[in-house]
Amino acid sequence: MTRLVAASTAPAYLAGLHLRGRPVVLVGGGSVAQRRLPLLLEAGALVTVVSPQVTAAVEALATAGRVRHEARGYRHGDLAGAWYVIVATDDSVTNQAASAEAEERRIFCVRSDAGAQGSAVTPATTRHGDATVGVVAHGDHRRSAALRTALRGAMQSGLSAVGEGPMAAGVALIGGGPGDPELITVRGRRLLARADVVIADHLAPAELLAELAPGTEVVDASKLPYGRSMQQEHINTLLIEHARAGRFVARLKGGDPYLFGRGFEELLACADAGVPVTVVPGITSAFSVPSAADVPVTHRGVAHEVVVVSGHLAPGHADSLVDWDALGRLSGTVVILMGVRRLAAFAEALIAAGRPADTPAAIIQEGTTAHQRVVRAPLAEIAQRAEEAGVRPPAVTVIGPVVDVGARAGERAQSGA
Repeated sequence: MTRLVAASTAPAYLAGLHLRGRPVVLVGGGSVAQRRLPLLLEAGALVTVVSPQVTAAVEALATAGRVRHEARGYRHGDLAGAWYVIVATDDSVTNQAASAEAEERRIFCVRSDAGAQGSAVTPATTRHGDATVGVVAHGDHRRSAALRTALRGAMQSGLSAVGEGPMAAGVALIGGGPGDPELITVRGRRLLARADVVIADHLAPAELLAELAPGTEVVDASKLPYGRSMQQEHINTLLIEHARAGRFVARLKGGDPYLFGRGFEELLACADAGVPVTVVPGITSAFSVPSAADVPVTHRGVAHEVVVVSGHLAPGHADSLVDWDALGRLSGTVVILMGVRRLAAFAEALIAAGRPADTPAAIIQEGTTAHQRVVRAPLAEIAQRAEEAGVRPPAVTVIGPVVDVGARAGERAQSGA
């Protein structure tokens, strides 16, 4: 006869379960099931959900064939062949019956309604590279989650890199986001903290460089608008040389590396040289900066398309690939990056192609940062207003009816309506 020891009186023994290809049964299809399923599926478990009703998210997984759904209540025998069971219904009688069957079959079982009565508990987990950290605080789920969150913060800030091995030589192309250092991805921040060399653009959040380890070499690879800049070929050479010397190189770029960031050129150069590359996408300023200024680049019933345009070349330039006539015929949203200097020419081209002169427009300088400012005006006047306000790069221009949607929202917020 098996003697049960309540989880509240004895510490849990932590173990990592390899569930790939192994059956797991989840009794219940509500919010608890919805939260547990992603990690089970990521682990490769063959999951069966037994529940008369399930949430929309669980239903979508079943429809996609990622889980098997038995649309009925639990019956004795449902756990046959399972390696792991989670019981998560809102009926204590059902939960007790399912956990009793699990005990009979010697299957570890988690009870979401009464953790101490199950034979297993779900730890609060977080990931850091290829490591998974789990916290179990004797059944106190809130405390487990709080400790997990604190550990995750430490790992994301790079404090936990002390216990990790060195990164393999190579290059990581990291998108630093639109400017606010909090908007870099978790993976980007983690890899940046482990770099031997950081080759950074001026648009990358400068505050991130202050977090680097003292011995990290920092190379300024800025391309200043209409000013001095490091040639792309030299940047490619630096990436390759440092990686070949056995270093892990973080190429820190503003926004997303592949949106007018020449990131793929750097990847191709490294690939041709046999240097391994990891790409870490970033939050692009094309959408995040307007969002920070209360400008939704799409809004239901207002815009059904959004086009992102490089302002690097003027309309009519022999090397320009932009069809300004086509853009002028659109009714949706046009977002222009790197377009401060030629804004008047862009506005004139759009108006000449049919865009109404009174189309709402906005230019947002240094969006998402403490220095953000916004200038709004009709399309025909936006260049002059921006010049009068002294707008300088980096700035994002948005043209279209969505600009007025954001302006109205801001007015209501200020009035307290």
